[in-house]
Amino acid sequence: MKRKVKRFGFVALFSLIGLIVFVYVQNNLIVITGYEVRSERVPESFSGWTIVQLSDLHSKSFGDNQRTLVKKVKAEQPDLIVFTGDLVDSRTYHEDRSLTLMQQLVEVAPVYYVTGNHEWRSGHFDLLEQKLIEAGVGVLRDSSIELSKGNEQIQLVGIDDPARTHGQDDEMVDQTITEALADGRGETDYKVLLSHRPELLSLYSQFDIDLVFSGHAHGGQFRIPLIGGLVAPNQGLFPTYDSGKHTLGETTMIVNRGLGNSIIPVRLFNRPEIVVVTLESGKRP
Repeated sequence: MKRKVKRFGFVALFSLIGLIVFVYVQNNLIVITGYEVRSERVPESFSGWTIVQLSDLHSKSFGDNQRTLVKKVKAEQPDLIVFTGDLVDSRTYHEDRSLTLMQQLVEVAPVYYVTGNHEWRSGHFDLLEQKLIEAGVGVLRDSSIELSKGNEQIQLVGIDDPARTHGQDDEMVDQTITEALADGRGETDYKVLLSHRPELLSLYSQFDIDLVFSGHAHGGQFRIPLIGGLVAPNQGLFPTYDSGKHTLGETTMIVNRGLGNSIIPVRLFNRPEIVVVTLESGKRP
């Protein structure tokens, strides 16, 4: 009897250790997901251009002073880095961790950022925005800029998360995109949109936008093999836009699974993610 109890104790102990290691890996070991996005509208000068997307850090740390995360981004040799919201967490606000990351990323490549819902819920965004700008981050708020290479350009557009006005009114988002695109150049310009919320793809596709980078869904938080994410904000159970590459009409959207956690503190089968997109000029498959 004692031997059986002892054996059961060892099994329970090793099972617990295994569970702890598994949960640690799921929440701390970053994966890199690569996508090729091909379009005849991509200018030849930008063919082969690499964009690294980060999202939903929620002030999480990856190594001392974000060393692990920065090293992985740097290894991809990006031409551009974009961050699609929830840099901080409204419930456990630690902006120093987030600012440390951004201060290092601007040394790697140009960095552009849009807000998520947590920036607005925190009540600290005005000060955070000022610090990001001082660090050299391009903060896009219902605005667009032109990125040039040689004599060719692409348009980078960024909109605030609807939480700024405590809602998600499609007419409001429609208006913000319209305003951001108001200074668009010609019909041949390749347009990239940064917007935190993926569930609005049907709205994004109504505009002359080629590529959308989004986050917010946290990969569905718990991913079920062969099925996908379990739950996502604003999408509910078994969300359609929880991660990956989605196409609607002429618009392609990339949904980043994010890096940190918030209300639900644990990820399962859903490791933190860095997305790497390579632009290619030519006919889309």
